[in-house]
Amino acid sequence: MTNIIIENPFFGLCLSLIAFLIGIQINKKLKHPALNPLLIGIIIIICFLKITHIDYSIYYEQNKILNFLLGPATVVLAVPLYKNIEILKENLKAVSIGVLLGTITSIISVVYMASFLGANDKILLSMTPKAVTAPIAMEVSRVLGGIPSLTAGLVAITGIFGACFAPEILRLFKIKNKIAIGIAIGTTTHALGTTRAFQEGEVQGAMSSLSIGLAGLITALVAPYIIFIMQNYQMI
Repeated sequence: MTNIIIENPFFGLCLSLIAFLIGIQINKKLKHPALNPLLIGIIIIICFLKITHIDYSIYYEQNKILNFLLGPATVVLAVPLYKNIEILKENLKAVSIGVLLGTITSIISVVYMASFLGANDKILLSMTPKAVTAPIAMEVSRVLGGIPSLTAGLVAITGIFGACFAPEILRLFKIKNKIAIGIAIGTTTHALGTTRAFQEGEVQGAMSSLSIGLAGLITALVAPYIIFIMQNYQMI
């Protein structure tokens, strides 16, 4: 079995797709927010790699096509945004301020929490951009002096948590405005959370899609300055 996996360049890709399809079927059948298809797929893949003793680097290499498609898939999220462009124009100021404050709050809160829990500088800097989409988060982490691979894992965890529980948390706090829901989900849980936002409604999904790009841009611009200020004034 191990030799077949190593020799077949498409085995890892097939494993990813099958695991995700299984996750979709389980999610449809049990209909529980915690049973996110991506989360189930990740668990299946981890168990499979552990049982077969396949090195992760081999699996990663066999998924290069899928990894490449992440970029175009994110761009496609702009389609529902275009369909709801009038809503965006009417609420541009509120959306801009919401994403800006949400992004800054996300950065400061995670840095303070990591510092309070005793995380070293490498881990703290790796956690800083965990709320934005992976390509941007990993580059910001590298610039700050963090560990990009660790950042990628944290981004995935953040997104999965948002996809599972973000709408429920917002309902708990009685937030019902569709635009606010979309902004909150997209700003804090990037593309994975946005998939759940689309399940809530097209407006929520469109606003979440917009927030992904804005939050990534803001994080790339302000995160180094926030860390610099907090370190120089011994706030962390």
